[in-house]
This record gives sequence, C-alpha cells and structure tokens, in this order.
Amino acid sequence: MPEFLRKAFADAPISNPTDITIRLVTAVLLGMGVAWVYRATRDKGDVAPTFPITLVLLAALIAMVTQVIGDNIARAFSLVGALSIVRFRTVVRDTQDTAFVIFAVVVGMAAGARDLVVAGIGIVVIGAAAFLMRPKTAARAAADSTPFVLTLRLGLGHEVEARVGSTLDEHLDGRRLLSMATAKQGLSIDVAYEGRIRKHGDEETLVKTLNRLEGVQSVELVRRTPLEN
Repeated sequence: MPEFLRKAFADAPISNPTDITIRLVTAVLLGMGVAWVYRATRDKGDVAPTFPITLVLLAALIAMVTQVIGDNIARAFSLVGALSIVRFRTVVRDTQDTAFVIFAVVVGMAAGARDLVVAGIGIVVIGAAAFLMRPKTAARAAADSTPFVLTLRLGLGHEVEARVGSTLDEHLDGRRLLSMATAKQGLSIDVAYEGRIRKHGDEETLVKTLNRLEGVQSVELVRRTPLEN
C-alpha cells in the first residue's frame, strides 16, 4: 500500500485535512466501482440515469458520517436523530437495487473507518458474486430483443388479422394489440402492435413484407426504448 494511503488510514485520530480529503476521495473511487458493477450487471433498460451517481455520492457521504462519528457513541445517536427528519419518498424499483445501496453504504463506511482492505476486497468479492448471479436476461440482452411498436394502416374493407396476422407471427416473437382506430375519415384503420423481432429476423424484411400485402397502405416500426449513444 502506498505510504500516503497507509498514513491516511492509520488508526490514529484524524487531525489532518489532507487525510480527510484522501479518505473521501477514496470513498468516491470505491463508490464508482460499485456503480460500475451495478451498470455491468443490470439490463440497460432497467438502469435509472441518476442511480449510479447516487451510489457514488452515498459512499462518500457515509465515509464522511463515519469520520464525524468516530468512536463517540453519543455523537452517533445524535446523528441518527438528526438524519431521521429526512424523508425519502422514492421507492427502489428492484430488491437488487436495494442490495447495491447497502453495498455503497458499507464501502463508504469502510473507507471512513480506516479499513481500506475490507473495502477493496468487498468490491472484488461482491462484484464477482453480482456478475456470477446476474439474471440471464442481462447476459443476453441485445438489440434484436428490444420491443418494437408496429403501426399499420389498412383499407377499411380488409380484415386486419386475416390480412397481416400470419406475417406478423412469422416475423415477431410474440405480439399484443396496443390500439385500433379509424383514419382518413373512416376510410382506413390504424392498428398498433407491440412485439419483438425473431432472433434470425430483421426489421427491414418485416416492413417490406408487410408493405407488399394487399390492403396495407403504410407501415411504421418504432423501437420501444431509446438507443444508447
């Protein structure tokens, strides 16, 4: 361990602002490690933009609180009472997100309590467990599994299911009707489906095939979730 880290995480009481800064920066770096594990083991569509940032800030704040408390039990109870007035209304969407919140708290506490070894080993062990136990959907998430919204416009004299049903079943891995409405002053019908392109299919083939069907006036295929940059 580098000498400046060894000094900053020594058992002596904190009196040097440099040591405090080093511990907080270390907590931020460890929190970034927790956030990276979270992003890497979750489906991209399930990751809220602000949640990884929250994990980083939480680790740093817990490290700060741990240094403020130190070995003073009375101060610990005082901080609990002071923080109890803060109300959090946001509900964590997934129990796994709760586990990562606790992960960030423990890592920050370890950094603030001068136990860098525990924090480092915890990042490695818990991170490895998260990778090994992640849901299968996270491992095989791909662009072809992204749901699409397919909007068709057919002439009023054509039965929707009879005209396009077999083609949709051939190209889509499951579908459900979202909406149906008249258009062009009742001369046409707009139908919207949600579905996923089959593994060996592609969007262009589906659109061209539907467009060639008699009675189909227009075809629109829209990705349900935004593409990543």
